[in-house]
Amino acid sequence: MSYRVCLVCLGNICRSPMAEVVLRKTLDDHGLGDLVTVDSAGTGSWHQGGPMDERAAATLADHGYDGSLHRARQFLGDWYGQIDLVLAMDGENLRALRRLAPDGADVRLFRSFDPAAPEGAEVPDPYYGDGEGFSEVLKMVEAASEGLAGYLADRLR
Repeated sequence: MSYRVCLVCLGNICRSPMAEVVLRKTLDDHGLGDLVTVDSAGTGSWHQGGPMDERAAATLADHGYDGSLHRARQFLGDWYGQIDLVLAMDGENLRALRRLAPDGADVRLFRSFDPAAPEGAEVPDPYYGDGEGFSEVLKMVEAASEGLAGYLADRLR
């Protein structure tokens, strides 16, 4: 039985799918790919069934990642029984997820796993900005993914 992680942003077309793709590769690189299942979702329903934002996919591709198979979906409260760790990209989504969470659910900010990030650090939404915002998000996601891989290695081995 694998440990399950779900990464969550607002619409599931930028930050959380980028984090999903990067975290999967990072876990594979650390030999944890068979022990951890990673997926993503959004707290909103606007983009359900749609692909990743083109700018997010292009940024990933430029750095050797493949986000082409992603399809957006909305996080549902009844998933908590099937997910071990829910990671929000920002405080707004963290609050929304905690409102849905049963007692004892492990819901945190994703960047809390980046040892260089300040407490309460968020992954900003690049959707309304230019392409540079997606590059900045990728750097944050890669750093947090490395930290999370270390945490999971300690926990699962």
